[in-house]
Amino acid sequence: MKTIQWFPGHMTKAMRMMEEALPAADGIIYVLDARCPAASFNPKLLKMSKSKPVLYVLNKSDLADGRADGLAKIMAGENGAAVKINAANASSKKTILSALDKLVAEKRERNLQKGYNKTFRFMVVGVPNTGKSTVINLLAGAKRAVTGDKAGVTRGKQWIRLDGFELLDTPGTMPPAFENQRLALHLAYVGSINDDILDLDDISLALLEELYEKYPARLEERYGISGGTPLEMLECVAKKRGFILRGGEYDYERAERAVIDDFRKGRLGAITLDTVEDLRGCFNG
Repeated sequence: MKTIQWFPGHMTKAMRMMEEALPAADGIIYVLDARCPAASFNPKLLKMSKSKPVLYVLNKSDLADGRADGLAKIMAGENGAAVKINAANASSKKTILSALDKLVAEKRERNLQKGYNKTFRFMVVGVPNTGKSTVINLLAGAKRAVTGDKAGVTRGKQWIRLDGFELLDTPGTMPPAFENQRLALHLAYVGSINDDILDLDDISLALLEELYEKYPARLEERYGISGGTPLEMLECVAKKRGFILRGGEYDYERAERAVIDDFRKGRLGAITLDTVEDLRGCFNG
């Protein structure tokens, strides 16, 4: 399988911009994909925050199963707080704002005792396509940040004013190198890496292999898969979905895209790819 690497030139510029803006921020909102919070964790972004409080927002939690709860607890125990949300659900706004209020409660109280009410600023960071801009729009109550389902939508710097807070939307940035290719695959599965640079043949086969290892019943229910090699599983998908070319050949390309799309859209059920060991490695590495 081809090694996955993706760090386009604009990300270097984005990292520099974020480092320059960080002194003006009181804290960090780190948006992660709840299906793969370890894979979507960029240690370089965390190092930038230094001693500032961090709120880990595990977005798309509706697509993750209960194992994401344990991962959230680990993150909350490090240097901040963690919440599981679905930014497409309006009720998540209260969850995030309540967590932010708790993070700044002591500092806000000290400020009030000194006679002034400070507007706290949080920089919103994360790898591409985790939903940073969607989270900001949820909190702002309007479409204030550019969103999209393709990696690399946000490119500029935007401070957005809310009641009691200001948020800085930042471009999604990857680590300059993926040391763990298994976690890099997880990012490819969820769409955080530009599909245009990926070999979808390899990605779809790897996804089927991992899902069969962790969620075999889901594959059997959706595609009638009961075992076999990843290629044989893909052929089951093609047969089940009627992706057959003239002459009886399987349409592998359509089957590959169907598997990836079914996973990303939650049609295979709630799935969490990362493990506790994966996440602990992020903080201890």
